[in-house]
Amino acid sequence: MTNVTVTKRGASRVRNGHLWIYRSDVLDSGNAEGGSIVAVRDQHGNFVGQSLFSDASQIALRLLTQADETIDRHWWRQRILEAARRRHVSPDTNAYRLVYSEGDLLPSLIIDRYNDVFVIQTLSQGTEAVKSLLVELLVEEFAPRAVIERNDVKVRALEGLDMVAGTLYGQAPEQLEIVQHGIRFLVAPQGGQKTGSFLDQRENRLAARTVAHGRGLDCFTFNGAFALYLAGGCEGVVGIDISGAAIEIARRNAELNNVNNVEFREANVFDALRDMENAGERFDTIVLDPPAFAKNRGSIKAAARGYKEINLRALKLLNPSGVLITCTCSYHMSEEMFLGIIAEAGIDAHCRLQVVEKRTQASDHPILLSVPETYYLKCVVARVIE
Repeated sequence: MTNVTVTKRGASRVRNGHLWIYRSDVLDSGNAEGGSIVAVRDQHGNFVGQSLFSDASQIALRLLTQADETIDRHWWRQRILEAARRRHVSPDTNAYRLVYSEGDLLPSLIIDRYNDVFVIQTLSQGTEAVKSLLVELLVEEFAPRAVIERNDVKVRALEGLDMVAGTLYGQAPEQLEIVQHGIRFLVAPQGGQKTGSFLDQRENRLAARTVAHGRGLDCFTFNGAFALYLAGGCEGVVGIDISGAAIEIARRNAELNNVNNVEFREANVFDALRDMENAGERFDTIVLDPPAFAKNRGSIKAAARGYKEINLRALKLLNPSGVLITCTCSYHMSEEMFLGIIAEAGIDAHCRLQVVEKRTQASDHPILLSVPETYYLKCVVARVIE
């Protein structure tokens, strides 16, 4: 095994619980090949751990283990099974994240389960190198109908990897039906958003259903998920998304569940909120689940303005005692910053906001405290009080 020597800072980072060492902290790569597993040592030759090595990314090393153990087929199998054993998913749910990369000590590996179809993402040279092995293990342990790769994500370009998508095993359907807390959804794992659905919001939708009342509004509805959860507690719900294709799927999902108190509209959310305010429309429950506005540190200021605008416009549409469920899926938007934006929007909307609950991504997307990058989704449930 090739030895890679890192700085004191790099070694300390891993010893303090993080799983990444940046290229700037690599003193000697020992001519390691991209995608290989290497032994990491500090400047004094002391063993730090074993890592996936990348010769392209700024994240040069992704830690697999701090133990001097054999990383083989058995090792990968056990890590996947350990992640699976940690999943406590409601029995009326058959779609969830089986492996959440760093959160499950399997950096750069994502595995999502949609009933009997599995979707895998290998986001570094290291996990790409063992992709075939990982597929074999999934087939052996879970006997899926199909295994799909959704490696059509931009982060792979940072690893010098191609963006590809396709079926790696079995016969994959273009579309399939899943169940989330008893609600049925159509998903397209070969071509939908992310790996086919936004699984990370599943438990937040339950929380939204708990407080839903009166007239509901679901902004950035995508496939209608929040809207369908709200439908059980609201007299009527409006779902808005700029994508006509997404709205069509949302309507089909409503029909699938025999829900007839939801109306879906194709529109730009920013424009729609402004038009609703001008028209004097009012709501009692509003969900804001936008795409990531802050994709990097340089876009935080612009993102803050976007979050401020949609939260301000939503609050202007809320009746007294109305509830706002507002989210950001931007890692770079901290919880403190996001709460500050919501507070400022409340001031400008001349309303008092009471935080009912602060939430994060679903439990099948576990946060590793020593790797803050695993905490990306913030969801705030707030009530307007007089």
